[in-house]
Amino acid sequence: MVIVYHLIWMAYGWWLPNDPRGSNSKNIKRDVLKELGELHHGRKRAQPCSQIIRDFYKDAADILKDELLTFTPREIEIIANSFSTVISEQGYTCYGCAIMPDHVHMVIRKHKHLAEEMIEHLQFGSRHELLMERMNNHPVWGGPGWKVFLDSPEDVRRTINMWKTIR
Repeated sequence: MVIVYHLIWMAYGWWLPNDPRGSNSKNIKRDVLKELGELHHGRKRAQPCSQIIRDFYKDAADILKDELLTFTPREIEIIANSFSTVISEQGYTCYGCAIMPDHVHMVIRKHKHLAEEMIEHLQFGSRHELLMERMNNHPVWGGPGWKVFLDSPEDVRRTINMWKTIR
């Protein structure tokens, strides 16, 4: 039985449909992105080395409509504060959150809202606050994100402890 969701979502531009690691996308909507490589639905079993990923996103930066979004320490603080507000307003129970410069991980208890709705609420609140800070209309989030089901306290601890190694 699912007790907790591990929610993950990216800042704008950081996990494209034809990412060399694979993606959950079923198509590439912008023709210009097709130049970067083939679509592979799902995570690839054999993951490419970090240099291939860096090269892919260096090439992507030149053709994306807006520049890749990387959060500053101040913006990470704004995101954290907005998440705190949403979590409080919605009555969510959050066991852990890691806001990285290009993506977010959150471990949050199962709730009356679906995981996708929780991500929507969190993205909406933080998008508004970030756009007020940045004073522009740059896209903030790179899509609806995805969820991983956790069904034991051990899964929750393992997931949160894993973040300590990616800092």
